[in-house]
Amino acid sequence: ERAQIQCITKQLKELGYLTNAVKEQQIMLVELKLPDIAGALQPILEVLCQYDINISYMNSQENGTGYQYFKMGLLVENADMIKRLLDEISAICPVNILEYSVTEKVLDSAVFYLGFANEMRTLLSLNQREVSNFIVDANRIMQMLDEKGEKPFKTFEYIRKFAKFIAEHKGENYIPRVSHRQISPQVHAYFIEPPCGSNTCVLDDGKEVAIVDGGFPCFEKELKEEILKWIPDWNQRKKTMILTHADIDHIGLCCDCEDIYASKTAFDNFVLEQEHEDNYREQNIAHAPHCRLSKIMSGYVTPDVYKVRIIGEKKGNDTLTRIGDISFADLNFKVYEGNGGHVRGETIYVDETNKIMFTGDNIVNIRGFSKNQREFNRLAPYLMTSVNVDSQEATRCRKLLEEWSKGYLVCAGHGIWEDIPMESK
Repeated sequence: ERAQIQCITKQLKELGYLTNAVKEQQIMLVELKLPDIAGALQPILEVLCQYDINISYMNSQENGTGYQYFKMGLLVENADMIKRLLDEISAICPVNILEYSVTEKVLDSAVFYLGFANEMRTLLSLNQREVSNFIVDANRIMQMLDEKGEKPFKTFEYIRKFAKFIAEHKGENYIPRVSHRQISPQVHAYFIEPPCGSNTCVLDDGKEVAIVDGGFPCFEKELKEEILKWIPDWNQRKKTMILTHADIDHIGLCCDCEDIYASKTAFDNFVLEQEHEDNYREQNIAHAPHCRLSKIMSGYVTPDVYKVRIIGEKKGNDTLTRIGDISFADLNFKVYEGNGGHVRGETIYVDETNKIMFTGDNIVNIRGFSKNQREFNRLAPYLMTSVNVDSQEATRCRKLLEEWSKGYLVCAGHGIWEDIPMESK
């Protein structure tokens, strides 16, 4: 009897009805979020057909929204193949793995990535393209830090903290520290320090306003609501933006301004972005992934280059070179550009008559950080390895500014200047 079974088995294998080896097969239950329109499932079925995947179970119900959630049981035979399959499907629609019992490391990794992607999608209201780009750049950061001996999943924890911090400080949780004072006979200044992102200084002469740096773009609504408390006719005022540099956490409110004053280098940075090229910070391989992630998380849009008014262009290699002048009411600033220690295009604004200096991130008053600022500002240096493009050059610039700034009201890029008394809110 056994001999007959073996003979039949041999003949069936020769005819192709039996494989030479029986693979262990398990079911993975996934949930797909698809538009509730005819044909939405077809691209998914085409991918499954391409990978020769059997569907053991499929169910969907209308829920009164524009989407349906399809649950599918997929027959898992090869973990490597399933990861590629999930990568392709997740590029089409959000995927959530509900249940799986496969323990291969590759598949475990795929499940982690999809879970992380879904978390970021929900937390930051990202679309599918943004989620895909987010994962790519998160991986690049992980690879760089892995070469330095950091644990891979520590990277994702830091990114998660970064995203959660931004999401959790929106709306009524956006609580800035605000100080104000008369800084010249004609100008009253409001110094706004948000939970994260650059400081913003609003210069008010009673007729127009000039804004020095604007924080993260994702907090534009909250920042304007804060300013309206102090300047109720803000929406009727002519508004001018003055940028110390083109970093993402400084360009909020640019869309609200008629003119944007910046260095020629900062202008060129925006032109690169408009032409879909890497900006100056992204040209630094260590900074590029974090910069791109920050763009996604903060809702960054390149400022309108046609609004940019170029103050001047740096010539030579002096630590600080005067590139021009800019005035607002009775404030007359000499404008200097550094060598790019923090980032290319960094500018300093100095009013010698009224003894006021805007330094951007060339001076950051760590001692003056609020609790929120201190917590948030620990994240970027880890993910970028350094917030400066050239730390030695940044140090030279900072030391020179510290000499220049004696007796001045110094408005740092982050943190208050403790040595200067202000009227606090």
